[in-house]
Amino acid sequence: MPPPQAPRGAAAAAKLALRDQLLAARRRIPLPQLGDDARATARHLLATEEVRRAATVAAYVSVGREPGTSELLELLREAGKRVLVPLVLPDLDLDWATYEGPASLAPARRGLLEPLTPRLGPEAVATADAVLLPGLAVSSAGDRLGQGGGCYDRALGRVPVGTFTCVLLHDGELGVDVPVEPHDRRVTAAVSAAGVVRLG
Repeated sequence: MPPPQAPRGAAAAAKLALRDQLLAARRRIPLPQLGDDARATARHLLATEEVRRAATVAAYVSVGREPGTSELLELLREAGKRVLVPLVLPDLDLDWATYEGPASLAPARRGLLEPLTPRLGPEAVATADAVLLPGLAVSSAGDRLGQGGGCYDRALGRVPVGTFTCVLLHDGELGVDVPVEPHDRRVTAAVSAAGVVRLG
């Protein structure tokens, strides 16, 4: 059963404060550790049954201090997966396109790298057998804290129930008391360098 929701204004303010705290902690992670953690996270994900069996995986191109996905994207392609990565639309919804290697990406707004391959439409995420997404923290029940744009909550609303939806995190970002608003969508798992944890 979902936790009681705080009044909208209170939840939004609590999320903002929590984001500031988590982003400050991420800035303190040493750069060599980011690379080591990204490799460990990729190994954990490729070992899960859901990712091993997936024909199509929706993922993302990491930026800044997010858990790194460069190696993960390449390993997914080498494993024969069709990999979808997002493009942010003007209304902050997500479109999707096929990832075909680093050369298929170009700088976009908001400091992101986005695919140059043909757009497949916002509904394309529903074709993914596994969805790997960014976040700043996740509660033990699967409540995810994002960057505040609501992009991934909309995308998750298109994903069939029962699909493996996993947030990539740094150690210490799992089991956080995440404020919940009506539009928030839960995820089924989280992964960090420590391993994969099933939620809910």
